[in-house]
Amino acid sequence: MKRMAALVLSIALVVMGGTYADAKNSIKSEITDMMNGKDATIIIRNVKTEKEFVYNKVRSERRYTPESTYKVPHALIGLSTGAVRDEYEVKRWDGVMREFPDWNRDHTLASGMRYSVIWYYQDMARDIGEERMQENLDLLDYGNTDISGGIDSFWLDSSLKISAREQTNFFEDLVEESLPYDKQHMRTVKRIMINDEQDDYTIHGKTGTRLSDYGLGWYTGYVETDKGEWIFAVNLDGSGTEAKNLTLEVLKKLSIIPKE
Repeated sequence: MKRMAALVLSIALVVMGGTYADAKNSIKSEITDMMNGKDATIIIRNVKTEKEFVYNKVRSERRYTPESTYKVPHALIGLSTGAVRDEYEVKRWDGVMREFPDWNRDHTLASGMRYSVIWYYQDMARDIGEERMQENLDLLDYGNTDISGGIDSFWLDSSLKISAREQTNFFEDLVEESLPYDKQHMRTVKRIMINDEQDDYTIHGKTGTRLSDYGLGWYTGYVETDKGEWIFAVNLDGSGTEAKNLTLEVLKKLSIIPKE
């Protein structure tokens, strides 16, 4: 109750006598300042009320490669097709030294999500196969559903593209467990997405970065609080870490999570 009251008060009093629209415009102005000339889009939507905050609506409808945010539907498809049994199934590291030290060891579905281990999910994609992967992307209506870029790379600066708006729709269906998949599989995926678990909120999220030039960053997922759930999808001209940091700042400005 205190958090909801703080949300209402902070929005109403951003400018003395201002409206909710004034508050949103003020926050948008702050975001523009934070971006220092970089382009970005942000969508944050309350699952229950459908009220949302949107920064840069035009970009929010533009499709980009999902990069590692695709690991979320990918994990769901892997579980649903039996390519992996559960979040604990281990794939052995092949001994090839890769650029991130955390990748150079054995991983599970869960740790592969946590450390964004590309080789784990590439191996799983090959086990799923092109036919089943295409069937599942069509079933999810995920972005442009184009896997022509190759079974183990189509989501990485390649053929598959999705907008921030489409990302929020996917995550809302995941939160509400209305996707055409087993509910236990959906709950497993939501659990392995947890980034931050506090007494009064939990953030389930996945970053994504275009590693070829670090010129595209994503942060997608949702926040659970005792007053509701908020979906978010952010992309910008930068890294996934930058997208995540921007998301957290805006969630604080909207009083969805507390300021530290």
